[in-house]
Amino acid sequence: MNALVDTDVLVYAADETVQADRKRTVAWKLLRSPGLRISVQVLNEFVASARHPGKLAPTQAAEQDWLTSWFRMPVTPLSLSLFSEALRIHEKYKFSHWDSLILSAALSLDCTVLYYEDMQHGQFIEGMEIINPFREE
Repeated sequence: MNALVDTDVLVYAADETVQADRKRTVAWKLLRSPGLRISVQVLNEFVASARHPGKLAPTQAAEQDWLTSWFRMPVTPLSLSLFSEALRIHEKYKFSHWDSLILSAALSLDCTVLYYEDMQHGQFIEGMEIINPFREE
């Protein structure tokens, strides 16, 4: 199974606060799963979130360690074709542009699952299932 992880998974994995403990455990477990993919957009969003005042604020070395570990996953770059596909997805499904870019990245990597906290759990988009890994049953 190929699955793309969204930014929240990376942020929770790197978050060392007590409030994020359950989500951090879930994120760590998920990041050890085979078949994970990532997009350059997700990496960009992680860096922006990590560097935002009051967020993770990792040291430069810690941030580089995180990124290096994620570079081992198959990564889809931002491209004109990905951008064009995101425009199509936005028009068809009315997702935000940023969500449409993540969906197009996942579809371009032949993912059957997108792990994303902020989208409707259990929804299928063009054969790919959206799963909120942090959802409490």
